[in-house]
Amino acid sequence: MKIVVLDGETLNPGDVAWEALARLGELTVYPDTDPADFAERVMDADVVLVNKVKIMAPDLAMLSACKLIGVLATGTNNLDLQAIREAGVSVCNVPGYGVADVAQHALALLLEICNNVGQEAQSVRQGEWQRRGQWCYWQKTPICLSGLTMGIIGFGAIGQATGRLANALGMEVLAASRTKKASTAAQAYTFASTDDIFARADVISLHCPLTPETDKIINDKNMAAMKRGVIVINTARGGLVDEEAVAAALKSGQLGGYGADVLSIEPPAATNPLLSAPNAFITPHMAWATKSARQRIIDIMAENIRSFAAGDLKNSVV
Repeated sequence: MKIVVLDGETLNPGDVAWEALARLGELTVYPDTDPADFAERVMDADVVLVNKVKIMAPDLAMLSACKLIGVLATGTNNLDLQAIREAGVSVCNVPGYGVADVAQHALALLLEICNNVGQEAQSVRQGEWQRRGQWCYWQKTPICLSGLTMGIIGFGAIGQATGRLANALGMEVLAASRTKKASTAAQAYTFASTDDIFARADVISLHCPLTPETDKIINDKNMAAMKRGVIVINTARGGLVDEEAVAAALKSGQLGGYGADVLSIEPPAATNPLLSAPNAFITPHMAWATKSARQRIIDIMAENIRSFAAGDLKNSVV
């Protein structure tokens, strides 16, 4: 079996192992692939693995030997799934590899907004403590989360993991979900509508997919219904927020902070209003990128390929 990875560098810059895939056949890993090189690299591959490289209908003629396309991620918007299926090629992905990792990042963004750790530490490095001559100081008043309410929109695995972290900090958790999950003592939460969350939450954390119903769910109208000073965290999809509206709400103080690991266009244009908005903390789509999560992606994909060879494909995208 010949396995080709077309854009392996982002997933593995050298700190995780490809061995689980290499044991399955002849493995070739390219750091990235330009469209001009696509045909030559896939022409005799049985399995083609991609992270963000696009495979559209016109590309399928070049995949003469390919039986399986695997996405080294969860999202499959870089594939023309209908055309691929019509060509008789199977597709799989890697769900659930970074649940705790993304929840941890959501909490990190929230704590940075509440405790201003990065900027306060930088001020100490720059000699501010000595200049002030006092035993303590702060540039921004810290916020205690215990006793506050977190509203989570999208209560799948990552939303639930974020809820557990919020519970551990003493927060009440309101959850908006398409399907209600059974509550346990370790997951003390209350199901609520998104309107209830907008009205009651001190912190809103987004963990839902981007659909026509959730597109720009954080907008002028919904932010006007929120408490003044509410904090919004987005580790899901950039399109869930109206970025112009969020930047304006940060400037007016209607939003007390916005922490995001995703933007509507990545990388962003220099003119993206969130890059200069006050109390906006943007990280470069890195919540998924812990070493353990990236190794899980490779290992789960290897199991997908093994199951495909045995006639029972795991994590099939249908």
